[in-house]
Amino acid sequence: MHEMSLAEGVLQIIEDASKAQNFSRVKTVWLEIGQLAGVEVEAMKFCFDAVTRDSIADGAKLEIIATPGQAWCLHCAEVVNVQALYDACPKCGSLQVQVTGGNEMRVKELDVE
Repeated sequence: MHEMSLAEGVLQIIEDASKAQNFSRVKTVWLEIGQLAGVEVEAMKFCFDAVTRDSIADGAKLEIIATPGQAWCLHCAEVVNVQALYDACPKCGSLQVQVTGGNEMRVKELDVE
């Protein structure tokens, strides 16, 4: 389950931000997860709760912001929404598409004390 290592990475980002910005508790974490990132949201929530126990983020609420998958179609010369990494272009059916967004995960915002 790679969500556990992702959750550990999120906690490290939170701890680093705490040291740099001098806060002592995190109440809410907004995590942006792209549709093509390969992250199971429910597994991420479970792992986040497990990893943050007895930490600065213990009991913090995890809010997920889903972002759509996007790709550049070489045939249409347009940005299109895609549901999976190797989907065909929904406009022309071409398989010559290059992912341009929705494959990332990032901490977008923290609500802290």
